[in-house]
Amino acid sequence: MNLSRRSVIGAAASLPFASAFSANAQASSVEMETSSGRVRGLQSDGINVFRGIRYGEDTAQSRFAKPVPAARRTETLDAIDYGAACPQRAEQPLEDEDCLFLNVWTPGIAEGAKRPIMFYIHGGAYSNGSGSDELYDGTRLATKGDVVVITVNHRLNAFGYLYLDRLFPGLFPDSGNAGQWDLILALKWVQQNAEQFGGDPNRVMVFGQSGGGAKIATMMASPAAKGLFHSAATMSGQQVTACGPLNGTARAQAFLDEMGITSPDALMAASTEQILEGLNARDPINPIHGVYMGPVLDFRMLTRHPFFPDAPAQSANIPMILGNTADETKAFLWRDEAFALTWDTLPDFLEVQLRCDIHPGYVVEKYREWFPDLDATQIMFKATTAGRSWRGQVEESDVRAEQGSPTWVYQFDLPAADRERGAPHTIDIEHAFDNLRQPGAMSGTGPSAMRVADQLSTAFINLARNGDPNHAGLPAWGQHTLPDRETMVFDATTRLVNDPRKKERELFATVPFIQWGT
Repeated sequence: MNLSRRSVIGAAASLPFASAFSANAQASSVEMETSSGRVRGLQSDGINVFRGIRYGEDTAQSRFAKPVPAARRTETLDAIDYGAACPQRAEQPLEDEDCLFLNVWTPGIAEGAKRPIMFYIHGGAYSNGSGSDELYDGTRLATKGDVVVITVNHRLNAFGYLYLDRLFPGLFPDSGNAGQWDLILALKWVQQNAEQFGGDPNRVMVFGQSGGGAKIATMMASPAAKGLFHSAATMSGQQVTACGPLNGTARAQAFLDEMGITSPDALMAASTEQILEGLNARDPINPIHGVYMGPVLDFRMLTRHPFFPDAPAQSANIPMILGNTADETKAFLWRDEAFALTWDTLPDFLEVQLRCDIHPGYVVEKYREWFPDLDATQIMFKATTAGRSWRGQVEESDVRAEQGSPTWVYQFDLPAADRERGAPHTIDIEHAFDNLRQPGAMSGTGPSAMRVADQLSTAFINLARNGDPNHAGLPAWGQHTLPDRETMVFDATTRLVNDPRKKERELFATVPFIQWGT
């Protein structure tokens, strides 16, 4: 059983405050006033760090409902340690339904500097993760860019996205998007407190990888999020369509059946462990997979699909970066089964893994024609990356180009230090944060990796500051237009290329794009 935030705090209450400095003898105490009370963090190497600031009340008291803003505390609270993550099936150091916490790195406090704010939303699809990973440490970004960096926890999986409105009408109207409402509340907290932590409420950039990018794409079409951020960057994370209310209801019913629950009272009384057990249900729309949880077209938080049939008008003027990596699926499919593939078994493998309705034999035929030197496993990685990981970016960047919106696209090709792994899903996180030396980084610290980390992180900083990622360390990065599809390729030589994966893009454009889970 996971320890709760309350139990950990209770066990540590007798420890002296000075113990927080044991890991860094140079750190000193620093305090900041917020709308929810005064907090005490640490200052080290010129950066003030506040971890685990509460922006919302315990969601166990508002399960499957909109979050409740944090009430003002009268006592000064320690903001030294990260707060709890939402309960999940991935392992986190601390998990609890009381999970609405954020973390702030800032060069200055309440001095009127009005720095750009970079608000990061973690990945893990809509089911796992937290804002506490060491790769997301904001110290280097805050230092090199003179910006404020914020990471955030929010509700995930069933706690954040179980759609109950049609099963229990009127009782849980916001249940299918509770996790999105958490992010909106966190961004409102940022607006209210920007001056206190040295930030500019009119220059908030949201950026996120994988599920974090998808949550951003969803907010770009959410009326409740309008005006809360002013630029955006998504890394391997797009949300073209949302789950429909009928599919969402079918998934909720499968989830409740797995739990053996038939009444709303029993659901509200269920333990966190019971709710996590409900995630063992098979997805009724595609039983090959576990039950999907993600944002729902509920006509409350979402009144349209995020990027279908076109780009949302409300975010047309928001400057946006969209990126993907060259070998996305090497993060998911790097297993013995993949390396045992033959030309005979590859089509059946692709039938499951491409996640689109296209003839897998024809896909194999075209890829063998284009890449005659690759074996079955190598072609599998290329085809699955193009067919299931790149499609969302293509859809979003193209409809934004049609809209005339300021959009820049990148492809991350620089391989990991273990070159066989190529450039897999998540590798661009350490470059965007310039955190190549943090635990979990896979790129090493060679000259090319250091250069690309500086190029990408500076581009993100400039987007936050100026609404344009261009800077002196990059070739001129032209906006994404049609039909050229200008793309910055980050590699041993970083360069701007027009439509760098044209053949693969055109192949998968022959079938409709239906995003998994929707």
